[in-house]
Amino acid sequence: MNARTLFPLLLAMAALPLQAAPSDEEVEARKRALLLAGAFSNDGFKIRDGNWVGDIKPGQARIIQVNLYAGNEYWFSAAATDPAKKLTVSVYDEKGAPLPFEPYQEAATAAAGFSPKASGTYFVKVEEVEGEPAAFCLLYSYK
Repeated sequence: MNARTLFPLLLAMAALPLQAAPSDEEVEARKRALLLAGAFSNDGFKIRDGNWVGDIKPGQARIIQVNLYAGNEYWFSAAATDPAKKLTVSVYDEKGAPLPFEPYQEAATAAAGFSPKASGTYFVKVEEVEGEPAAFCLLYSYK
């Protein structure tokens, strides 16, 4: 590469926003969520690339928008680090109305199984019901 092509490339890379490295707590929460999602892999579910991590505290819900496709089945798996005692995961339509789903909950891990009747925008709510502020991770699997 010559300087004429290298310089614009370097400028473009410098303009990209820096993303902070995940904290140790976020890494631990993701590891726990992957363990839970791995159980659904045994039933043919594939873990989708990407995840949502952050902080959560009791009474504070985290809402994540997802695009889902009719005909697919999904499992949304969430986990939090030790200060959290109990999480829940639930699914809502584009208007915010709750939808029926298959629940799973054990301590600071939770999941919701869902098969949309129509393709479109949905919302997944992760809520800490009991415990102290903690890091959490949500990921999902599909088939």
